[in-house]
Amino acid sequence: MILIDGKKAAAELREELRQEVSELKSKYSKVPGLTVILIGDLAPSQIYVRNKEKSAKEVGLKSEVIKYPDSVQEKTVLEKIQELNGDENVSGILVQLPLPKHIDKQKVIETIDPSKDVDGFHPMNVGNLSSGYESSVPCTPLGCYLLIKKIEPNLNGKKAVVVGRSNLNGKPMTQLLLKENCTVTITHSKTKDLKAECLEADIIVAAVGIPELVRGDWVKKDAIVIDVGINKTDKGLVGDVHFEEVSKNAKALTPVPGGVGPMTIACLLKNTIDCFKRSQI
Repeated sequence: MILIDGKKAAAELREELRQEVSELKSKYSKVPGLTVILIGDLAPSQIYVRNKEKSAKEVGLKSEVIKYPDSVQEKTVLEKIQELNGDENVSGILVQLPLPKHIDKQKVIETIDPSKDVDGFHPMNVGNLSSGYESSVPCTPLGCYLLIKKIEPNLNGKKAVVVGRSNLNGKPMTQLLLKENCTVTITHSKTKDLKAECLEADIIVAAVGIPELVRGDWVKKDAIVIDVGINKTDKGLVGDVHFEEVSKNAKALTPVPGGVGPMTIACLLKNTIDCFKRSQI
Protein backbone atom coordinates (compact mmCIF):
# COMPACT_ATOMS: atom_id res chain seq x y z
CA MET A 1 0.00 0.00 0.00
CA ILE A 2 1.11 3.57 -0.75
CA LEU A 3 0.94 5.86 2.26
CA ILE A 4 0.02 9.25 0.79
CA ASP A 5 2.37 11.71 2.48
CA GLY A 6 0.51 15.03 2.63
CA LYS A 7 3.42 16.82 4.30
CA LYS A 8 5.78 15.87 1.47
CA ALA A 9 3.23 16.75 -1.25
CA ALA A 10 2.54 20.12 0.45
CA ALA A 11 6.28 20.88 0.69
CA GLU A 12 6.68 20.11 -3.04
CA LEU A 13 3.71 22.36 -3.91
CA ARG A 14 5.06 25.18 -1.71
CA GLU A 15 8.41 24.97 -3.51
CA GLU A 16 6.67 25.25 -6.90
CA LEU A 17 4.68 28.22 -5.59
CA ARG A 18 7.81 29.89 -4.18
CA GLN A 19 9.40 29.77 -7.65
CA GLU A 20 6.19 31.07 -9.22
CA VAL A 21 6.02 34.04 -6.79
CA SER A 22 9.63 34.85 -7.61
CA GLU A 23 8.79 34.92 -11.35
CA LEU A 24 5.67 37.05 -10.73
CA LYS A 25 7.75 39.51 -8.70
CA SER A 26 10.19 39.87 -11.62
CA LYS A 27 7.35 40.33 -14.09
CA TYR A 28 5.05 42.69 -12.15
CA SER A 29 7.40 44.20 -9.51
CA LYS A 30 5.00 43.10 -6.80
CA VAL A 31 3.89 39.91 -5.06
CA PRO A 32 0.46 38.44 -4.26
CA GLY A 33 -0.96 39.49 -0.88
CA LEU A 34 -3.12 37.40 1.45
CA THR A 35 -5.17 39.08 4.20
CA VAL A 36 -6.77 36.94 6.91
CA ILE A 37 -9.42 38.26 9.30
CA LEU A 38 -9.40 36.45 12.66
CA ILE A 39 -12.24 37.08 15.11
CA GLY A 40 -12.03 35.92 18.73
CA ASP A 41 -9.47 33.72 20.43
CA LEU A 42 -10.42 30.13 19.58
CA ALA A 43 -7.19 28.12 19.95
CA PRO A 44 -7.61 25.95 16.79
CA SER A 45 -8.33 29.06 14.67
CA GLN A 46 -5.29 30.86 16.09
CA ILE A 47 -2.99 27.90 15.39
CA TYR A 48 -4.40 27.53 11.88
CA VAL A 49 -3.97 31.24 11.08
CA ARG A 50 -0.39 31.19 12.43
CA ASN A 51 0.40 28.26 10.13
CA LYS A 52 -1.15 30.09 7.18
CA GLU A 53 0.94 33.19 7.91
CA LYS A 54 4.16 31.17 8.24
CA SER A 55 3.52 29.26 4.98
CA ALA A 56 2.59 32.45 3.10
CA LYS A 57 5.86 34.11 4.10
CA GLU A 58 7.80 30.96 3.22
CA VAL A 59 6.67 31.14 -0.43
CA GLY A 60 7.19 34.91 -0.62
CA LEU A 61 3.60 36.17 -0.33
CA LYS A 62 2.72 39.38 1.47
CA SER A 63 0.74 38.25 4.50
CA GLU A 64 -1.42 40.25 6.90
CA VAL A 65 -3.64 39.12 9.79
CA ILE A 66 -6.35 41.49 11.07
CA LYS A 67 -7.56 40.50 14.53
CA TYR A 68 -10.85 41.47 16.18
CA PRO A 69 -12.27 40.53 19.59
CA ASP A 70 -15.33 38.25 19.83
CA SER A 71 -17.44 41.31 20.60
CA VAL A 72 -16.71 43.06 17.27
CA GLN A 73 -19.81 44.31 15.45
CA GLU A 74 -20.77 42.63 12.19
CA LYS A 75 -20.85 46.06 10.52
CA THR A 76 -17.16 46.65 11.39
CA VAL A 77 -16.13 43.34 9.78
CA LEU A 78 -18.20 43.95 6.64
CA GLU A 79 -16.75 47.46 6.25
CA LYS A 80 -13.21 46.09 6.59
CA ILE A 81 -13.93 43.46 3.89
CA GLN A 82 -15.24 46.20 1.56
CA GLU A 83 -12.06 48.17 2.18
CA LEU A 84 -9.90 45.11 1.35
CA ASN A 85 -11.97 44.45 -1.79
CA GLY A 86 -10.79 47.83 -3.09
CA ASP A 87 -7.14 47.43 -2.05
CA GLU A 88 -5.07 46.44 -5.08
CA ASN A 89 -2.27 45.11 -2.83
CA VAL A 90 -4.65 42.44 -1.48
CA SER A 91 -5.02 39.49 -3.87
CA GLY A 92 -6.87 37.18 -1.48
CA ILE A 93 -9.19 37.68 1.50
CA LEU A 94 -10.01 34.95 4.00
CA VAL A 95 -12.26 35.26 7.05
CA GLN A 96 -11.37 32.47 9.48
CA LEU A 97 -14.37 30.33 10.46
CA PRO A 98 -16.17 29.66 12.77
CA LEU A 99 -17.51 33.13 13.54
CA PRO A 100 -19.22 34.38 16.73
CA LYS A 101 -22.99 33.75 16.73
CA HIS A 102 -23.94 37.41 16.21
CA ILE A 103 -22.09 37.57 12.87
CA ASP A 104 -23.89 36.19 9.82
CA LYS A 105 -21.43 33.82 8.10
CA GLN A 106 -23.23 33.92 4.75
CA LYS A 107 -23.32 37.72 4.74
CA VAL A 108 -19.56 37.79 5.41
CA ILE A 109 -18.83 35.27 2.61
CA GLU A 110 -21.01 37.18 0.13
CA THR A 111 -19.34 40.52 0.96
CA ILE A 112 -15.92 39.23 -0.17
CA ASP A 113 -15.20 40.08 -3.81
CA PRO A 114 -15.48 36.71 -5.65
CA SER A 115 -12.19 37.45 -7.43
CA LYS A 116 -10.45 37.65 -4.01
CA ASP A 117 -12.32 34.75 -2.39
CA VAL A 118 -9.43 32.34 -1.72
CA ASP A 119 -11.68 29.97 0.26
CA GLY A 120 -13.93 29.42 -2.77
CA PHE A 121 -17.09 29.84 -0.67
CA HIS A 122 -18.72 32.79 -2.50
CA PRO A 123 -21.90 31.66 -4.34
CA MET A 124 -20.40 32.92 -7.61
CA ASN A 125 -17.35 30.65 -7.21
CA VAL A 126 -19.56 27.74 -6.14
CA GLY A 127 -21.69 28.28 -9.27
CA ASN A 128 -18.66 28.59 -11.55
CA LEU A 129 -17.15 25.38 -10.17
CA SER A 130 -20.38 23.42 -10.70
CA SER A 131 -20.70 24.84 -14.24
CA GLY A 132 -17.13 23.90 -15.11
CA TYR A 133 -15.92 27.52 -15.37
CA GLU A 134 -12.80 29.06 -13.87
CA SER A 135 -13.20 29.60 -10.13
CA SER A 136 -11.50 29.53 -6.76
CA VAL A 137 -11.92 26.00 -5.41
CA PRO A 138 -12.25 25.33 -1.63
CA CYS A 139 -8.79 24.44 -0.34
CA THR A 140 -9.45 21.06 1.29
CA PRO A 141 -11.14 19.37 -1.70
CA LEU A 142 -8.52 20.92 -3.99
CA GLY A 143 -5.83 19.36 -1.78
CA CYS A 144 -7.60 15.98 -1.92
CA TYR A 145 -7.85 16.23 -5.70
CA LEU A 146 -4.12 16.96 -6.11
CA LEU A 147 -3.23 13.99 -3.84
CA ILE A 148 -5.49 11.66 -5.88
CA LYS A 149 -3.89 12.88 -9.12
CA LYS A 150 -0.41 12.10 -7.75
CA ILE A 151 -1.43 8.46 -7.34
CA GLU A 152 -3.60 8.17 -10.48
CA PRO A 153 -3.04 10.88 -13.12
CA ASN A 154 -5.78 9.48 -15.38
CA LEU A 155 -9.16 9.36 -13.59
CA ASN A 156 -11.21 8.85 -16.77
CA GLY A 157 -14.16 6.56 -16.08
CA LYS A 158 -13.18 5.79 -12.47
CA LYS A 159 -15.96 5.21 -9.94
CA ALA A 160 -15.72 7.63 -7.04
CA VAL A 161 -17.72 7.71 -3.82
CA VAL A 162 -17.75 10.88 -1.73
CA VAL A 163 -18.92 10.27 1.85
CA GLY A 164 -20.42 13.55 3.10
CA ARG A 165 -22.30 16.30 1.25
CA SER A 166 -21.09 19.48 2.95
CA ASN A 167 -20.56 22.72 1.03
CA LEU A 168 -17.04 22.74 2.44
CA ASN A 169 -15.89 19.35 1.15
CA GLY A 170 -18.41 16.91 -0.28
CA LYS A 171 -20.07 19.04 -2.96
CA PRO A 172 -16.93 20.73 -4.36
CA MET A 173 -15.06 17.39 -4.27
CA THR A 174 -17.83 15.90 -6.39
CA GLN A 175 -17.49 18.70 -8.96
CA LEU A 176 -13.70 18.24 -9.21
CA LEU A 177 -14.07 14.50 -9.80
CA LEU A 178 -16.84 15.02 -12.36
CA LYS A 179 -14.52 17.36 -14.24
CA GLU A 180 -12.06 14.45 -14.49
CA ASN A 181 -14.78 12.23 -16.05
CA CYS A 182 -15.30 10.13 -12.95
CA THR A 183 -18.68 8.54 -12.24
CA VAL A 184 -19.43 10.07 -8.84
CA THR A 185 -21.80 8.92 -6.12
CA ILE A 186 -22.29 11.38 -3.26
CA THR A 187 -23.39 9.65 -0.06
CA HIS A 188 -24.54 10.90 3.34
CA SER A 189 -26.26 9.93 6.60
CA LYS A 190 -29.48 8.96 4.81
CA THR A 191 -27.78 6.65 2.25
CA LYS A 192 -29.35 3.21 2.61
CA ASP A 193 -26.32 0.91 2.22
CA LEU A 194 -23.16 2.94 2.56
CA LYS A 195 -20.90 -0.12 2.68
CA ALA A 196 -22.26 -1.41 -0.66
CA GLU A 197 -21.72 2.01 -2.28
CA CYS A 198 -18.11 2.18 -1.02
CA LEU A 199 -17.34 -1.34 -2.22
CA GLU A 200 -18.04 -0.21 -5.80
CA ALA A 201 -15.54 2.65 -5.63
CA ASP A 202 -12.11 3.03 -7.20
CA ILE A 203 -11.79 6.25 -5.17
CA ILE A 204 -13.31 6.99 -1.75
CA VAL A 205 -13.19 10.47 -0.18
CA ALA A 206 -14.46 10.37 3.41
CA ALA A 207 -15.44 13.78 4.80
CA VAL A 208 -18.27 13.19 7.24
CA GLY A 209 -16.85 13.65 10.77
CA ILE A 210 -17.62 10.17 12.13
CA PRO A 211 -14.57 8.46 13.67
CA GLU A 212 -13.41 5.35 11.76
CA LEU A 213 -16.70 5.01 9.87
CA VAL A 214 -15.14 3.44 6.75
CA ARG A 215 -13.98 -0.10 7.64
CA GLY A 216 -11.68 -2.54 5.91
CA ASP A 217 -14.51 -4.62 4.43
CA TRP A 218 -16.00 -1.47 2.86
CA VAL A 219 -13.03 -1.00 0.55
CA LYS A 220 -12.27 -3.04 -2.54
CA LYS A 221 -8.76 -4.11 -3.44
CA ASP A 222 -6.63 -1.32 -4.92
CA ALA A 223 -9.01 1.57 -4.16
CA ILE A 224 -7.55 5.03 -3.44
CA VAL A 225 -8.86 6.28 -0.07
CA ILE A 226 -8.65 9.92 1.02
CA ASP A 227 -9.52 10.61 4.66
CA VAL A 228 -10.57 14.21 5.32
CA GLY A 229 -11.87 13.58 8.86
CA ILE A 230 -10.11 14.77 12.02
CA ASN A 231 -11.89 13.46 15.11
CA LYS A 232 -10.76 13.73 18.73
CA THR A 233 -11.24 10.39 20.53
CA ASP A 234 -9.95 8.70 23.70
CA LYS A 235 -7.14 7.17 21.64
CA GLY A 236 -6.13 10.51 20.12
CA LEU A 237 -6.82 11.98 16.67
CA VAL A 238 -8.42 9.60 14.18
CA GLY A 239 -9.93 10.07 10.75
CA ASP A 240 -13.24 8.96 9.22
CA VAL A 241 -11.44 5.84 7.95
CA HIS A 242 -10.28 2.88 10.09
CA PHE A 243 -6.63 3.18 9.10
CA GLU A 244 -5.35 -0.26 10.13
CA GLU A 245 -8.20 -2.18 8.50
CA VAL A 246 -8.38 -0.14 5.30
CA SER A 247 -4.59 -0.16 4.79
CA LYS A 248 -4.80 -3.93 4.19
CA ASN A 249 -7.01 -3.42 1.08
CA ALA A 250 -6.37 0.04 -0.31
CA LYS A 251 -3.89 0.82 -3.06
CA ALA A 252 -3.20 4.20 -1.43
CA LEU A 253 -4.40 5.88 1.79
CA THR A 254 -3.91 9.21 3.56
CA PRO A 255 -2.95 9.16 7.25
CA VAL A 256 -4.56 11.36 9.94
CA PRO A 257 -2.82 13.61 10.81
CA GLY A 258 -0.29 14.30 8.03
CA GLY A 259 -2.50 13.58 5.02
CA VAL A 260 -5.00 16.13 3.73
CA GLY A 261 -4.34 18.82 6.38
CA PRO A 262 -0.96 20.11 5.13
CA MET A 263 -2.32 20.29 1.57
CA THR A 264 -5.19 22.55 2.64
CA ILE A 265 -2.85 25.42 3.57
CA ALA A 266 -0.64 24.89 0.50
CA CYS A 267 -3.78 25.12 -1.68
CA LEU A 268 -4.77 28.36 0.04
CA LEU A 269 -1.44 29.83 -1.11
CA LYS A 270 -2.05 28.45 -4.61
CA ASN A 271 -5.51 30.09 -4.69
CA THR A 272 -4.01 33.43 -3.59
CA ILE A 273 -1.44 33.30 -6.39
CA ASP A 274 -4.14 32.32 -8.93
CA CYS A 275 -6.31 35.27 -7.81
CA PHE A 276 -3.32 37.59 -8.26
CA LYS A 277 -2.59 36.24 -11.76
CA ARG A 278 -6.23 36.67 -12.86
CA SER A 279 -6.19 40.27 -11.56
CA GLN A 280 -3.19 41.09 -13.78
CA ILE A 281 -4.86 40.05 -17.03
